[in-house]
Amino acid sequence: MISKEQFEKEIEIIIKNAIREDVGDGDHSSLACIPETATGKAKLLVKDEGVLAGVDFAKRVFEEVDPSLRMEVLLEDGSKIIPKDIAFYVEGSSRSILKAERLVLNAMQRMSAIATKTKTFVDKLEGTNARILDTRKTTPGIRALEKWAVKIGGGENHRFALYDMIMLKDNHIDFAGGVKTAIKKTQDYLQDNHLDLKIIVEARNLREIREILEMEGVHRILIDNFSYEDTKKAVQLIDGKCQTESSGGITLDTARKYAECGVDFISSGALTHSVHNLDLSLKAVH
Repeated sequence: MISKEQFEKEIEIIIKNAIREDVGDGDHSSLACIPETATGKAKLLVKDEGVLAGVDFAKRVFEEVDPSLRMEVLLEDGSKIIPKDIAFYVEGSSRSILKAERLVLNAMQRMSAIATKTKTFVDKLEGTNARILDTRKTTPGIRALEKWAVKIGGGENHRFALYDMIMLKDNHIDFAGGVKTAIKKTQDYLQDNHLDLKIIVEARNLREIREILEMEGVHRILIDNFSYEDTKKAVQLIDGKCQTESSGGITLDTARKYAECGVDFISSGALTHSVHNLDLSLKAVH
């Protein structure tokens, strides 16, 4: 997994790029009609039900836009929210509040949607040993935000990108010439390049499970698109020799059944690629 320092750098890049994209050479709407010395106060108003996410991100945005802006936080990340809740107040330069408004809202609406969906999976798996994981099926350019939201919702992060974990999937295996060949080549590559990366290998059937188990050094087996019955058989075959993860079209309706097969993890791209943004707004306080 990526380090805290790498993650913080990703957030910094997202903020700077988003401001560049949105503001360009100036917020001319505000510059045209808001005096430079004008000050104001706004509230983050909740208009939906779910799990709040992005408050800490909003702090960083306001700090980047104008360090003199002041936030009063009423609800922290991870809080359950209902319509008419107020998450925070922000006070200071009216121009600065307006400059930051859309970035804060866009991020918080999406992050809250992801946190909310993740929490539904976490609740569904309660009482089992399985934990819910995200995937790399994220919006290009804002992966750090979306994975941050998964954590806020109670889920766990899978690998962040291609560089922090090895995952040998079906195409890797086919192009390499088979499961064992792919694993052996990977282990040689890691040794030759002095890399310490965990290896996950996808299995498409029970035969491939057996082949993977004949090799040492595999951290987790990805049990992909298996039936419930075959997932149970796979878990029995693996028998704790490495971690197990179910994936492949798993929905909220099927997640618990897969968890009850005994897997350690369930991964779902839907946590980040199939959400409906929560309704939040930033309103001036008169």
